[in-house]
Amino acid sequence: MNVERDLERAIEDLLAARSGTICPSDAARRVSPTDWRDLMEPARAAARRLVAAGKVEITQGGEVVDPDTARGPVRIRRVR
Repeated sequence: MNVERDLERAIEDLLAARSGTICPSDAARRVSPTDWRDLMEPARAAARRLVAAGKVEITQGGEVVDPDTARGPVRIRRVR
């Protein structure tokens, strides 16, 4: 089991199934329903890798933010 890849896949799958945004916790819960809190930072890291690959954007308050400097709650969406 490759948790990093599983989180990236979860983010991509969740976004494919929804028209809006997701929270990193959605991906963490998909990968580990009972221990998802331990995966919050890895889920954010997976989102940052997908940003670097040009697949997703990270937002706060509906605005795209730099994933390396964003603090607090973020949302993930497909690139527009």
